[in-house]
Amino acid sequence: MLRRLISISGLILGAVVLTVLIPAWLPLVIIIDASRVKWRFPLARLLLFGVCWAWLETVGVICSALLWITGQSKNVPRHYALQRWWADRLLQALKATCGFSVEVENIDALKPGPVILLARHASLADSLVSAYVVTTLAQMNPRFVLKRELLADPCLDVVGQRLPNHFLDRQATDSTPELEALQKLVTDVNASTVGIIFPEGTRANNKKRTRALEKIATSDSDRADRLSDMRHLLPPRPAGAAAMLRGCTSADVVVAWHVGFEGLDTFGGILKAISSDMPPIRFHLRRVNRDVIPDASISKGEEFTRWLDDEWMRMDREVNDALSARNEMRRNHRG
Repeated sequence: MLRRLISISGLILGAVVLTVLIPAWLPLVIIIDASRVKWRFPLARLLLFGVCWAWLETVGVICSALLWITGQSKNVPRHYALQRWWADRLLQALKATCGFSVEVENIDALKPGPVILLARHASLADSLVSAYVVTTLAQMNPRFVLKRELLADPCLDVVGQRLPNHFLDRQATDSTPELEALQKLVTDVNASTVGIIFPEGTRANNKKRTRALEKIATSDSDRADRLSDMRHLLPPRPAGAAAMLRGCTSADVVVAWHVGFEGLDTFGGILKAISSDMPPIRFHLRRVNRDVIPDASISKGEEFTRWLDDEWMRMDREVNDALSARNEMRRNHRG
């Protein structure tokens, strides 16, 4: 309750202050951008998106409050509709202010459900884009596995906890309750359901990849060798994905990767991206039939881990090829 009181009041205050002070701060940041010869005005565009985000979050919180007042706090379809509206409007705001757009390949891979979506994790926007793809484009209902720290976001805190999601405690000393929760998360799913998890557990970068491989090598040198050529992703953590597959034994798997978010895990990286004319974010989906996936039971864990590693290495190669094509496109555009 205290967390929500602080985050929601801060959100509304921030939205009002940012809006009222636009005549003061917008000319200032435009001058700052111009003085740095940034003619796409990245700082101004990012702050304008911040205004859009604050008001979209505020509207989401107000709508969730109205649902509670009218006795609809447990109305899951209404909250999914609110989530769909929120994700769609945020993507529109990102495109209008910062120039980000998303192109999705093979959207039909998600249907029919239920499916478990195993997604690459490269930026702060991964969960937003995944929600947009599943709710707006596929018109399906996601069940997310997200880190507990995201509860600092008011909409995720209120609406996200009214929907069947799980906010993972990454600091838990005993993983058993968390894995049981992931298994339970997808036990009562239907053809419109997509369970979503990011097996890497955190956003990828070179330092994290090196540390992860070193840690794996201390206990499983064969696995470390198997993953040693990875260039863009992080080694997947198999326990969560396996738990979800145990929870829904009929679900196929959909593997998802994207390119275009690289470097957007820092403020400086975001400004650098906005400063250039970016090609659309490419979001690719591929379905894997359940029949070819090894048993995800604990007793068969080694076989499932090997399968997941192979899928992640394939994804890493596909991401590398897509990034090479993207860089070539940029060079041709500049030329």
